[in-house]
Amino acid sequence: MKLHYGWVIVAVGALMTCVGIGAMFPLAVFLQPISTDTGWSRAGISSAMTLDFLVMGVAAFGWGALSDRIGTRIVVLAGAVLLGFGLVLASRSTSLLQFQLTYGVLVGVAAGAFFAPMIAATTTWFETHRSLAVSLVSAGLGVAPMTISPFASWLVSAYDWRTAQLTIGIAAWILLIPAALLVRPPPAPATDTATDAATDTPAMTVSSALRSPQFLVLGLTFFTCCAAHSGPIFHTVSYAMVCGLPAMAAVTIYSVEGLAGLGGRLLLGILADRLGVKPVLVTGLLVQALAAGSYLFVRGLGEFYAVAMIFGLAYGGVMPLYAVLAREYFGPRIMGTLFGAAAMLSSIGMALGPLVGGWIFDSFNSYSWLYISSFAIGVGAAGIALAFPPQPSRQAARPQPA
Repeated sequence: MKLHYGWVIVAVGALMTCVGIGAMFPLAVFLQPISTDTGWSRAGISSAMTLDFLVMGVAAFGWGALSDRIGTRIVVLAGAVLLGFGLVLASRSTSLLQFQLTYGVLVGVAAGAFFAPMIAATTTWFETHRSLAVSLVSAGLGVAPMTISPFASWLVSAYDWRTAQLTIGIAAWILLIPAALLVRPPPAPATDTATDAATDTPAMTVSSALRSPQFLVLGLTFFTCCAAHSGPIFHTVSYAMVCGLPAMAAVTIYSVEGLAGLGGRLLLGILADRLGVKPVLVTGLLVQALAAGSYLFVRGLGEFYAVAMIFGLAYGGVMPLYAVLAREYFGPRIMGTLFGAAAMLSSIGMALGPLVGGWIFDSFNSYSWLYISSFAIGVGAAGIALAFPPQPSRQAARPQPA
């Protein structure tokens, strides 16, 4: 029964990450209509997205800690209510500052309530197939730009941006509030106690865990991994246009990356369950670095597609593995807090890429140094991951199949 309902938690988590995080992405679709309708600057409107990422990262830490104390269901239910509220208020904004506060801050706070708490909850439901389960939950992130954004594009083509934004907010309530009610904690099995006892995690406080070598390596690897891939993700479409590709063809490169990322989550999740998380993570980080550097040498659409497939598979595949490592090192008791803190660091890394990439192009009129630096940072991430301390007791603590 535990394993069976665990897959319900996986489905709920995938839906929540898709809708919760995906609700931020339609800003790119709304950018021109909002600017035309209101006269607000595009830079001012776009800054709401930057705020979203920064606020979401900090909020993920807070929501994760709260989920350890009061349970995941209350946290994601509060996030669902707050997300819809933020989107509805944003659709009624009469000033740029009001829009930035509602869309950039309120929506960012709400979005942080889903990923870290649901990933942490999922890890408590699985002893075997844990990497696959976490990968499936995180697949919602990959699906989000391919579902919510097209829906937003259809809405804004049929109605004005305010009606479209209001509709997405109401849809978020309809989908997420009932889903939140399906979240429940797993039965407390003896296996979790044994595992925690074997790894000495019950005696570890949040403060000591945050200062531990395990978390230091986890946080640094997660940060550098995201710093390495965020620039190429954000700027590759522009780079392809600089290389002479038509705008519509260049946009499809992003879709190829997203689809490959879904496959990467499944592939690396299965491999991590069979081969171990650390070797799969290190290999994935190296492939990500090589793919980022390879963008320097491509010019045609077919070449962009080939690199995008490898790049998307790698960065999409490694992202869920950090949660599995956090669960194995720290156990379920403080998992929400620790993974929330790691997610906060990763959000800072994600926020750096678009900004630094834009500065590089403005300074050198070229994206070459962006991809060179992404390659170097990606190799550095793999090197840091090699420093993960071993866990010799993990396999011994895990129950053997009958």
